[in-house]
Amino acid sequence: MAYYQNILETIGNTPLVKINTITKELPCTVLAKIETTNPGNSIKDRMALKMIEDAEASGALKPGGVIIEGTSGNTGMGLAIAAVIKGYKCIFTTTDKQSKEKVDALKAFGAEVIVCPTDVEPEDPRSYYSVSTRLAAEIPNAWKPNQYDNLSNSKAHYEQTGPEIYAQTEGKITHLVVGVGTGGTISGTAKYLKEKNPSIQIIGIDTYGSVFKKYKETGIFDKNEIYPYITEGIGEDFLPQNVDFSLIDHFEKVTDKDAAIMTRRIPREEGIFAGNSAGSAMAGLMQIKHLFKPTDIVVVIFHDHGTRYLGKMFNEDWMRDRGFIAAKTSTVAMDLIQNHKHQPLITVNEGEKCQVAFEKMQKFGISQLPVVNDHHQFVGSIDDSQFYKQLFLAKDLMNDSIASIMQPALPIVNFNDPIEKVSSVINENNQACLMMDMGGNWHIITKQDIIKSISSN
Repeated sequence: MAYYQNILETIGNTPLVKINTITKELPCTVLAKIETTNPGNSIKDRMALKMIEDAEASGALKPGGVIIEGTSGNTGMGLAIAAVIKGYKCIFTTTDKQSKEKVDALKAFGAEVIVCPTDVEPEDPRSYYSVSTRLAAEIPNAWKPNQYDNLSNSKAHYEQTGPEIYAQTEGKITHLVVGVGTGGTISGTAKYLKEKNPSIQIIGIDTYGSVFKKYKETGIFDKNEIYPYITEGIGEDFLPQNVDFSLIDHFEKVTDKDAAIMTRRIPREEGIFAGNSAGSAMAGLMQIKHLFKPTDIVVVIFHDHGTRYLGKMFNEDWMRDRGFIAAKTSTVAMDLIQNHKHQPLITVNEGEKCQVAFEKMQKFGISQLPVVNDHHQFVGSIDDSQFYKQLFLAKDLMNDSIASIMQPALPIVNFNDPIEKVSSVINENNQACLMMDMGGNWHIITKQDIIKSISSN
């Protein structure tokens, strides 16, 4: 039988996949290293396990110990998975800019998560760095991996990621493009690749609000470069020891907006559900497309999975609120039924008695009732005002067939029709209209639906 002894044995050996659509204007071959196939759905599984194993070997982490770390989510996930298998408890601190999905994922593995403010200095006692350090000092038998300065982070990628990429490309890789956060991924991988071929170019992707690019280019740590940013997983407001600037040939900065938009493009155009740092890396790659030639083999690290960003980059309201995508400018028929889209359309058959129509209108509190025939075709309609008017004229109307009193069938609109077209068919002769959604379900649109839409906008 072929099986692994535990989930930790499945870490690594991730696939290399060609990018085709987004990079069609580039002359080179672009390959994505898909780290989402790791058990924690991110590249951080590699270094998390390595840090734990090295700490066990050195005696820093003892049996039954407590792992305490500041994390944006992915490192915490890797640590939490390893802790489950090895019998440790985890306490993580993170920032309030991280997605709720990341926090909930950590809790799913039994970890305790403490959310700290983003917009404070690293040395501020409220920062997620400081809180994790304090807890590690206060809690007995605790160990803080400190992924930023723990060189086991870089070592994991020197031993695993670098050799994998070199072997998968048969040594033909010419460029590596990586989002830089702790620096472990880019530095460890770069060290191995440059030992094999010093001409391989290492491109670090940075974000505005981070200090990396200017420090690389000038040697100046400029605090004026630091300000809050939205992009997750890359950039820092300090210099982690894992960032080996001598191994990085160029830093490219990417805006929050460009990173977010590219993050959304990757699944739609390549079928790969990757996260925000992959979006940053691809956006940065496209910004320097003029640097590549046809013989180049470019590898881009796709750090983590898109499910971590469902409430952010993959949420249209979130994107619109930040001005990353255009505000919704027009309302269509489909938008008008949002308050009752899950409710089935109430109809009556033309052969039924008026009493049935009356009871349905009373029961469901509706004023318009489509009439169908035995073939479920719309053949007429009942309007409450007309119905009641006829009822006063003929007291025994309730026993008559619906066909004898029904009005013409309601007009039908398309689900993509703009609100202006929908409103044009609703008038004194037609108090409502009908619409079929994309799933083949019928809905009624009334004047009230249009009024609600206009007033809410």
